[in-house]
Amino acid sequence: MTEIVNLSNIYKSFGAVQALIDFNLSINEGEIVGLMGDNGAGKSTLLKILAGNFLPTSGNINFNGEDVVFNNPKDARKAGVEVVYQDLALCDHLTAAKNIYLSREAKRFGFLLDHKKMNETSQKLLDELNSSARPGDVVTGMSGGQRQAIAIARTRLSEPKIVLMDEPTAAVSVAQVPVILDYIRSLKKQNHSVLLISHRLPDIMEVCDRIAVMRLGEKVCDKNKSDCNPEEITGLITGAIKSA
Repeated sequence: MTEIVNLSNIYKSFGAVQALIDFNLSINEGEIVGLMGDNGAGKSTLLKILAGNFLPTSGNINFNGEDVVFNNPKDARKAGVEVVYQDLALCDHLTAAKNIYLSREAKRFGFLLDHKKMNETSQKLLDELNSSARPGDVVTGMSGGQRQAIAIARTRLSEPKIVLMDEPTAAVSVAQVPVILDYIRSLKKQNHSVLLISHRLPDIMEVCDRIAVMRLGEKVCDKNKSDCNPEEITGLITGAIKSA
């Protein structure tokens, strides 16, 4: 398998606080890796480093076979990193299509917005996700599942190498969780890699190929899902089990 991301010996400190300590992780093409850990484990810090929000204090990021430095989110996006944040970062007063194309609007003649293209492409992306959301619908009236579909569709515009997802099922109803998990599977079918951060162990066990666990800034587990069981993962998160 082709390796998309390789993080080696990543440290990140905020003053005297060590948020990441000698962290290593690799993610292959078309692979879904679940990242778990208690609050303060370092998951969000890691995501923000990959997304270009933070620079590591030290260590190396190899992306798609090249050593890289993401100085800002624009660098990360240009390399092929897209992010679905927990709050989704959608504009409620805009339509689905305008949210999908936000800051990347299609234009005609270099200056006129190409609404037809944006609506058609948005419809295609939403259809691929089996979403009932429509390009012209305003986001404010949508369900949690429809909003997630728009956030995921937005990542698909650039054909990303990897999609980082932060707690995608945290803010949706129980009935909508299977829909979100299907969206994640659809990314894998399109050969996109996914780093899935979640506190929901059943979701991780259902869709992920590998599971990594963090505790106090360090990686304490990195196993194929077939080699894991819920009791072990829970023990690693809480510290009852030190490493695996």
